[in-house]
Parts: sequence; C-alpha cells; structure tokens
Amino acid sequence: MYFYAARQPILDKNKNLYAYELLFRDSIDNVFPDVDGDEATSKMVEASKFNMGISEFTANKPAFINFTLETLSQGYPEMLTPNELVVEILETIKPGKRLLGLCKDLHEKGYTIALDDYEHQSVWAHFYPFIKIIKIDWQLSSIDDIKEIIAAIEKFPHIQLLAEKVETYEEYNQAVELGCELFQGFFFAKPEMVKTKTLSPSQMAMAELLYETSKPDLDLASITSVFERDVTLSYKLLRYANSAIFRRRAEISTIKQALVTLGSVELKRFMGLMFTANVNPDKPSELINSAMTRAKFCELAAENMKTNIDSSIAFLTGLLSLIDAILDEDINSILEKLPLAQEIKDTLLTREGTMATLIQLVEYIEHAQWDESTATMESLGLTKEQVIEDYNEAISWADEQSQLTS
Repeated sequence: MYFYAARQPILDKNKNLYAYELLFRDSIDNVFPDVDGDEATSKMVEASKFNMGISEFTANKPAFINFTLETLSQGYPEMLTPNELVVEILETIKPGKRLLGLCKDLHEKGYTIALDDYEHQSVWAHFYPFIKIIKIDWQLSSIDDIKEIIAAIEKFPHIQLLAEKVETYEEYNQAVELGCELFQGFFFAKPEMVKTKTLSPSQMAMAELLYETSKPDLDLASITSVFERDVTLSYKLLRYANSAIFRRRAEISTIKQALVTLGSVELKRFMGLMFTANVNPDKPSELINSAMTRAKFCELAAENMKTNIDSSIAFLTGLLSLIDAILDEDINSILEKLPLAQEIKDTLLTREGTMATLIQLVEYIEHAQWDESTATMESLGLTKEQVIEDYNEAISWADEQSQLTS
C-alpha cells in the first residue's frame, strides 16, 4: 500500500515557508476529476493520521487539505489537530446553513478555515467571522474580481488573502501590491531577475566542517555528507575547486572529487574563509529544501535505473537544477563561473538527455502531474512504486537535513 500525494509550498511575503497543501491521488496514474472528492479526502486524512504521520510529510508546518461537505459533516477534520491542519473548503461546495454551522463549529474548536478558489457572492459574508484565509486563483481572477473581494472583506481584518497559481515574479509583485499575504505557485522556481546574489551556508554545516577539518585524519565520507546537504556551500566548493589555481586535468563533477582535488590544507583554508564570511547565515529556504529533495531523488532514482548514470553526478545535477532561482541569476551566467563536467552542463542548459528527463520527472511529481509522470517513468524504465518510495524518502531526507542545518 503506497501513499500518493504531492505537496505544494505556501509562502509568506518574505518567501518563508508558511504551510503545505497536500494534493492527493489514489495512484500515480490518476488525476482529478477521476477520483471522487469524498474518497480523496478520506484517504488523505487516513494516510496523514495513521500511515505516515502528517508532520513527517509537512516538516511540522500546517497542511492545507481539501474537504467536501460530506467529509466535513462526518467530522474528518477533527481527526487531525488544529495545529496540523488548515481546513480547505472546496470551491464546489455551495454556501448554505449546513456549511455555515460546520464552519462555526470548527472555528470554535480552534481550526483554521480557508475558502478555495474563491468567487465572490454576497452570501459568503455570513462566513467571514469564521474564515481565516481566502484563496484566489491568480490565473482565473481579474483585477476587478480581486478588488471586489478586497472591498467585501474590508471589515474583517483577520482574513488573509492567499494568491494561488502565481507563476511569475511579476504576478507575485502584483499580488503583494493588492494586499495578499500568502502565496502558492511556482514563481519561486524561476530566477526573479538577472543579478548576482549570494546565500550563506548554514552555521551548523560550517561548524561541522570546521570540526571535521580540524581532525588529523580527514573523514572524507563525513565531509562529503555535510556538503551534500547544503546547496550553496556545494556551489562555492565546486567553483573554488574548478578554479585555475589548481591546474586540474579534467572537469570536476562530484563533491568528492572536489574535496580530493583541494586536499586537507586547501580545504581547511577554504572552510575558514567561508566561516568568516558567513558567520551569521540565513536559515535554509524552501527553495533550497526543494533543491535538496531533487538531489536525493535523482541519486536514488539513478541507482534504480538500468543505465550507467553515476549516482553522485545525479545528486549534484539535481542539487543544481534550481541554482538559477537560488542565486537569482541566469543559468548560463552561473555555469560560466562553475565549469562543471560537460554532461552536467548539457543537462542544465539544454534540458536534453536521460538526466534531464529525470529532473523533468521530479518536476512533474512536484506539480502533481501524474499522467506526465507515468509516461516519463516508463521512458526511464522506473516503476511507479519505486518512484514514489524514492520521492517520499527524498522529502524526508531533505526535511531532516534542513532541520539539522537550520
């Protein structure tokens, strides 16, 4: 029995992780509307409560879960605690006395309630005292529609607007200007502008590396492990190791190669420099967490594929697949500074080849595009059971590493 779900991050205005929406499918082959809404919600709550533990899938952040009128009536939200759950009222439910009573009851019990894909009707005003979040589909709503909603909730300052399906930085800025406080979509997966931006490695990772490099005998496996859970530090290490001063004979394509190339003396110097320059680092963002998830997924999937793809190269390629968004810089510009092995460059620049297909697969999973996922898995010779197992393991690994390095 496998649990099939995708999670989509919900961010605040500062792009900090606020919550996840969990998107259920009863198998990787199914997409809505083929799955009954009542069944989908039931299985989502069941899996969250009994199979996996919802906090493990959402990194202890609240989970937005869709509820139908029937599942609300059956009391399913109360199987999860108010801290774990945001009760999302599906847009297909018509406002009425029955729904109003259910919302009032959940509100009194401390649950947060959100209206999904909201289209304004005056009758919804009766619900406003009990509603905390209104979700607006940014691709379907006009500016006039949004302004109408803003005017309608003016007397209810506790209500937050959540802009969903925000796909570009321009749309994000527009939503901010109109007063939205929460955001859902893929706008953060593309570079916001062409400029150089440096992100600090975590203080915990730096402390671990300084400790490891202070030992008489370096533990290469331990040092590699620390680098692998910090995408920014990996980028800086590879750029440094690939610089002309080391007179390398070939392009460096893995973290282990970079460490061997540097040697203990140069590695200690590098770590001292990094620690000094990054003594007060930022916490890992959801974007970096996504990059780590991709890295681990690509590594695990490569090990299961009947090809000669090196799992270390797969890890690094997955790790760098969001580097343009992380550094807010064009991928071409980044790769000019980071002379990687040609196969990694080709994957990131041309999006062609087996590794590129593997990254496309994880992108489909992130977007809950199961039909496309199925076709891509078949082309890679992967089974759906193994892919889901690898993806869930990658999420858990990335969440764990984020907590360790925060």
